Amino acid sequence: MTGTPYTVRIAEDPADRQACFAVRKEVFVAEQGVPEDVEYDAHDAAAVHVLAVREDGVPLGTGRLLHGAAAVAQTGGDVSVGSLGRLAVTREARGLGVGVALVRAIEDAARARGLTAVDLHAQTHALRFYERLGYEAYGPEYPEAGIPHRAMRRTL
Repeated sequence: MTGTPYTVRIAEDPADRQACFAVRKEVFVAEQGVPEDVEYDAHDAAAVHVLAVREDGVPLGTGRLLHGAAAVAQTGGDVSVGSLGRLAVTREARGLGVGVALVRAIEDAARARGLTAVDLHAQTHALRFYERLGYEAYGPEYPEAGIPHRAMRRTL
């Protein structure tokens, strides 16, 4: 990695959760035009959120893992599969490996919960990113929040 040193951690305290939501607002709502009422949902309360922060505490990226009942609708009904979502990296942190570190942290959280695979809904421009991390696309392209997506899965 070159550039700004950072760490990735599970966002367990309220300040970390707020930092996760701020990154999502910056990336999805401000940059991509996703409506706030679509971006934030009832799953946020029970999700495992991960946060990447610079050494000085500035948030650089976030993502979340849905598991158990919260993931069932996202994963086709399989409770052994988690759902990776809301992966967002700030403009300043893109290209630093933050996205890879966040995905790996989410996969670690999935393994810790006994899950056997992780599904995600990838924006089509990000397919190659996820493919490099071992995810395979399946099913047709579909719109989500007005953005083209494909479903992907990686066995853990």
